[in-house]
Amino acid sequence: MTDLRLPALAAASWCGALLGLTGGAGARAVAVTAAVLLAPFAARRFGWRAVLAWTLLALTLAGTAAWRDAALERSALARLAATRQAVQVELQVSSDPRPVPGGYRPRILFRATVRSIAGADGAWTSVRVPVLVITEPGHGPELGARLRATARLRPSADHDAAATLTLLSAPVEVAPPSSGWRLAAAVRASIRDTAAGPVAGRALLPALVAGDESALSEETRADFRVSGLTHLLAVSGTNLTLVVGFLVLLGRWLGVRGRGQYLVAVLGIAGFVLLARTEPSVVRAAAMGAAALIGLAHNGTQRGVRALGLAVIALLLWDPWLATTVGFALSVLATAAILLLAPGWASALGGWLPRPVAEALAVPLAAQLACTPLVAAISGQVSLVAVLANLLAAPLVAPATILGLLGGVLGLAFEPLGVAVCWPGGWCAAGIVAVAEHGAALPMPAVAWASGAGAVALLTGVCVVLAALAPALLPRRALCCALAALLLAVIVVPIPRWGWPPAGWLLVVCDVGQGDALVLHAGDGVAVVVDAGPDPRAVDRCLDDLAITEVPLLVLTHAHADHVDGLAGVRRGRRVGEVWVSPVGAQDAVVGGRVAVVGESRRIGAVRLQVLGPVLATTEPNDASVVLLAEVGGVRMLLTGDIEPPAQQALGRLLGPLQVDLLKIPHHGSRAQELDFLLGLRPSLAVISVGAGNDYGHPAPELLTALGEAGVRVARTDRGGDIAVRRRSGVLEVVR
Repeated sequence: MTDLRLPALAAASWCGALLGLTGGAGARAVAVTAAVLLAPFAARRFGWRAVLAWTLLALTLAGTAAWRDAALERSALARLAATRQAVQVELQVSSDPRPVPGGYRPRILFRATVRSIAGADGAWTSVRVPVLVITEPGHGPELGARLRATARLRPSADHDAAATLTLLSAPVEVAPPSSGWRLAAAVRASIRDTAAGPVAGRALLPALVAGDESALSEETRADFRVSGLTHLLAVSGTNLTLVVGFLVLLGRWLGVRGRGQYLVAVLGIAGFVLLARTEPSVVRAAAMGAAALIGLAHNGTQRGVRALGLAVIALLLWDPWLATTVGFALSVLATAAILLLAPGWASALGGWLPRPVAEALAVPLAAQLACTPLVAAISGQVSLVAVLANLLAAPLVAPATILGLLGGVLGLAFEPLGVAVCWPGGWCAAGIVAVAEHGAALPMPAVAWASGAGAVALLTGVCVVLAALAPALLPRRALCCALAALLLAVIVVPIPRWGWPPAGWLLVVCDVGQGDALVLHAGDGVAVVVDAGPDPRAVDRCLDDLAITEVPLLVLTHAHADHVDGLAGVRRGRRVGEVWVSPVGAQDAVVGGRVAVVGESRRIGAVRLQVLGPVLATTEPNDASVVLLAEVGGVRMLLTGDIEPPAQQALGRLLGPLQVDLLKIPHHGSRAQELDFLLGLRPSLAVISVGAGNDYGHPAPELLTALGEAGVRVARTDRGGDIAVRRRSGVLEVVR
């Protein structure tokens, strides 16, 4: 029987850290009550000494986490941040600079540790607190460098940062990165250089080896998310297991035996962390990978489970805030499932499958089942294709990772040799990309699932029951084949949506959550698309349902993520022509886009368009939205983007007594509206693209009341899903 004392100790530590960081008095009272009630049952199984150890460690973690959290909030830098003043700081960079998504001005963000701060008298005071730093493009420093700069402080929303610093000028480097950081940066650069080439999958190699996603397109990232392969794009325990396992085998081939192999493994783990960066997610992945490596040894399950428990405790003592992160929970769940469930499932499948195939199937099946409830809670869906995609990709991951690493190291000495080694690795990576693309393109790669507590609890119960029944079900060949065939049919065979799209549709407002994506019917399979929503999957699904294969014109009204992040979904499998963007920020966010010119007109099939805005000279993205007057089938529509009252007032003055049949309510029905302008358009129908259960209170009740009192019918995506509009007998009709 597997010894679960260390995992139980780790679970107690986790609960203690969570209570210390997030629990109020009520939560702590519930936790104490539950502990008192469960203690006798636990003592009967493990003994009172074990229960006492769990309690002491949980209290230690709770106290440590609460003390560190309070110390960060009460630090001198946090107090200064509340005043939002400008100060001089000396800091050390602790993460790679990365672009900040969304917004209208490009920004670079990185993490750092402030080492000293200058007071009003110019005297420097030593401190040591973590911060988030925002700077302009071109000012992104090297990891490990020590900088001095003038920055404006403001409070941080992140729990593990004392403040957010916006650099007011280019930072001055006080000390360069250490030799270790410079060597790691050189290897990462060499991996990128040797991987560059004509093979499409080579952009994936740096991500597989060191978590470097900079060369990947948004389309590829979206495909990996849909196919359940996102873990391959980030540093994970799998990466470390492959790299360190390869180094141990190489050492054995070179004659290293006994304790020398442990030394090779330790050096490999240290080198991996240095290469992939010492961020919490990387250290977490290294710990989980080490536990998995131990699990591959003799008596692996027993030793691996103990190693997992120790890894969780050590990580929480090092960084209690990991207890609150989704990535930490997913790593622990996946590793635990691989250690505890996969060996038995592989044995059960081994009765009728070859052993390598049984093991290759059991590992992703166990990991996916364990992580499904948490993934559903954060993504609102349950993947149907993830196990199959991971099974197909698994044989390609190891050669791609190892060859990518070897190519990068050899490329430091002789680049052509590194390129030659990377070449076959690039083809393996191309195969992984193909798996992701085809998985994402299937008719039903995932099903929607509510993220509420009740729905997640139900899904958790289903997963627990399946895990309990698996040892009895997996040995039955006929039943497994039948279930696999049924799942494959659900994934591959499109489920018809009877009566959709409705005949004569003119406009469809896609249900993309809290965002915008509108489709104007220009002809059979042809449409003008206005905005792409926040999720490539949602807009791609909507366009697929409408059988749209060609988009001659795509208009992105402004550069906010809820309007542009779904761009990859519009482009997936379709011919996209011109892209019009706002003059504020969007041309930087969209390659190949051109600024829409106020006053220009365009006719595309049955669609006529005229650009009416932006009408204000502003740097505010919402008020700089592209505003369109569209006519389809004789129906006039005003598509307003997210313009706020200042732009609405200016547009009203410019347009005069304009009347439209249909109005797209700006900004998802927020409270900030110029009602005189909106109601003065005298629309018979208003459509609102808004996400169900959003945190913004959209659409505002007072807006809905005003529209109703004016006799304007309202159709909303949060209640009707995709909304189609057509004209029947001279009246606009809404079909859901």
